[in-house]
Amino acid sequence: MVDIHLLTTSGNGPAECRVALKSLLSILEKEARGRGCEIEVTASQAPDQHGPVSAIVTLRGAGADSLAEDYCGSIRFIFKSKIRPGHKRQNWFVGVRRVELADTSNETTTIHMNDIRFETLRAGGPGGQHQNTTDSAVRAIHIPTGITVTCRDERSQHRNKALSVRRLQAMLRLLAERESLNAKTALFLANKELERGNEVKVFRL
Repeated sequence: MVDIHLLTTSGNGPAECRVALKSLLSILEKEARGRGCEIEVTASQAPDQHGPVSAIVTLRGAGADSLAEDYCGSIRFIFKSKIRPGHKRQNWFVGVRRVELADTSNETTTIHMNDIRFETLRAGGPGGQHQNTTDSAVRAIHIPTGITVTCRDERSQHRNKALSVRRLQAMLRLLAERESLNAKTALFLANKELERGNEVKVFRL
């Protein structure tokens, strides 16, 4: 089953954009359950009380592709700021786009294994009886950042552990890139699209 990865970002927007992104992630989780697909959210860092700056959303299952198509683009949230009462602005923007995680299988990992905590768990979702009755899935937690990935693709716990390290490295690299100039550029382009009335979703909170 092919995973679909979405980069969701508030770019360099104010804290209200992180509030909007946090709400979007909750909306995506609810929609994913409604469409019968699995979802995993990997935040760029341990979020503060307002939410993460960016996150990678991993979707899998029959409804994953259509869900991704529905949400890719610029999304506008309309709400009054609770962070800055009296602030006149009510439109807050976040961006969503599909990304590919780089294949790091042929590279020397830059992650110190001592910085990763592994947990085993019962594999869920599609896969038949084997996945439902064995602890073959692996959760890898990058202790310095709090970033977590879960791998249940393989039947072997050992293979899932190796895959989780590669996926964690790819996510760390991608998120680091997007949180620099690339994230700002993505938000700038998203705002340009919004000026032309091309937002794919509008939510009122």
